[in-house]
Amino acid sequence: MKLVFASNNLNKIKEIQSILNGSIELLSLEEIGCNEEIPETAATIEGNAILKANYVTQKYGYDCFADDTGLEVTALNGEPGVFSARYAGQQKNADDNMNKLLDSLIDKEERSAQFKTVIALNLSGQQHLFTGIAKGNIIRKKRGNHGFGYDPIFEPENYTKTFAELSSEVKNKISHRAKATQQLIDFLNSM
Repeated sequence: MKLVFASNNLNKIKEIQSILNGSIELLSLEEIGCNEEIPETAATIEGNAILKANYVTQKYGYDCFADDTGLEVTALNGEPGVFSARYAGQQKNADDNMNKLLDSLIDKEERSAQFKTVIALNLSGQQHLFTGIAKGNIIRKKRGNHGFGYDPIFEPENYTKTFAELSSEVKNKISHRAKATQQLIDFLNSM
């Protein structure tokens, strides 16, 4: 089966390909000639995933899936949430985003958080949503060199290492994206 993955984020594409382990052939946006930035203007993570999937299906005619992910921090009333990628500004810089988040939590003892990924699948004229959640805590200083985004400051439940310290094999079993992607795979395999 071939599906377009509506993303230009190379880290995300690599991670999804690793999780899929060859079960689905992914086409990138570049491979279908989509070089424009797809607007992410929805107020929710679900909404942005739907916007991206619908954009590709309506404009290019492909079955596809898109995801959106946000980090939701309890002490910050769910921030940065839908604004995770641009929390510190439109430049979408991971270090700036982490520094802003750590500064916002500097005097907080409550540091629980969760990553949430929603995948919107447009297949044969129908839309399906899959949600993956990874609960954990925001640590006080960055640790680790793997992963991307907020991985160096997020320690998943039942682990003493951050996502950025865990091997990709471990992360790709326990992460929010892995959980949502596994639901997608299970759904496609059940057809």
